[in-house]
Amino acid sequence: MAENEGGHRRRGGVGLILAAALFGASLAIVLWSRPAAAESSVLFNDEHFHLTNYIQKGPTAKQYVAMMGDKIGRSALFGIPLQQTWAYENSGDFAPTYYLESDAPLYYYSFTDAVIATEYLSLTPQERARLDPMITGFNPADMYAVDHIRRVLATFPGVFEGIGEFSIHKEFVSAKVAGNKASLINPALDRIFDFAGEAGLLVILHCDIDTPFDKGDREPIYLTQMRALIRRHPAATIIWAHTGLGRVVAPKGQQATTTPVRNKNHIEILDELLEDSSLKNLYFDISWDEVAKYAISSPGTEKRIADLLNKYPSRFLFGTDVVAPQDQSAQLRVFHLWDPVFALLTPEASLDIRKKNYERLFDAARIHVRAWEKKNLSNPSP
Repeated sequence: MAENEGGHRRRGGVGLILAAALFGASLAIVLWSRPAAAESSVLFNDEHFHLTNYIQKGPTAKQYVAMMGDKIGRSALFGIPLQQTWAYENSGDFAPTYYLESDAPLYYYSFTDAVIATEYLSLTPQERARLDPMITGFNPADMYAVDHIRRVLATFPGVFEGIGEFSIHKEFVSAKVAGNKASLINPALDRIFDFAGEAGLLVILHCDIDTPFDKGDREPIYLTQMRALIRRHPAATIIWAHTGLGRVVAPKGQQATTTPVRNKNHIEILDELLEDSSLKNLYFDISWDEVAKYAISSPGTEKRIADLLNKYPSRFLFGTDVVAPQDQSAQLRVFHLWDPVFALLTPEASLDIRKKNYERLFDAARIHVRAWEKKNLSNPSP
């Protein structure tokens, strides 16, 4: 995630949470109108945005909508499911705000979902129409995680449209999480994906495709498991965040191997996954400035990335992965990193990746989740 960890103290609180629980049907209004921003000035919809940081601080949702202005049409809205511990014996008086600033553990912070719902419900109907809230405050290694997701939908009907961004394998983060480690082959994750397919919840999943600092002399270690997971859950719409890359989990190059067959590079792997008819429910986001640096590393790479995006324009979404920003500049900075690649796209592919794929997937999730709530909840949203 982008390392802009600034932000403001949160506003609102228990009063709004209780109001949402008691009067969810009247508060959880879902509008189908276009965003307030003029379409001609909108640069992108932000599929990957964190309102809060690793100590649960950030702008209010109202402040964020104001930041969006007329450049960002719509935005996913989620916090961060992990809280960084401030362990005095580790960092003393220094209070860490990011996971790289302390050796102390991270732990799952389920209250983040109540915070996001409360912030969303504090907005006007017109402001809500520009945001798409996501559930993140669950432990994907816990068989009870799916119960948390159901409970959030029941407590805040009419609010959430998906789950994520949540992480399975993540460089530097996974080792710091207290308790059992998440895994792509854990049945707890299958329960989550089963329910996502049933309820129509959109899934944004962070999972590194490989281990950190791999030398590229073998297939990425998590590729086979990820492919199998997606195939097991064809009813779930899954967005693989950052195309599986990370700060040090870099794309494979053209390295020679000790075997006669050269390993596929990252672009070839993505092409193979997108060509696979059994993975039609798989999408990728091109989010995070750390990922952009790979895409714009050379003119040749920019061309190969653009060729892939032009070949599969319906399967990629743009996001910034900005965390708790203080103004719009952080998101615009990430967006403009991609200018050399966007310049090589067809007008249709550019529009799909920057705007239309977002609208198609999130609008479909909104319809499906509201229908599930109406069928399964005693007090669904209107």
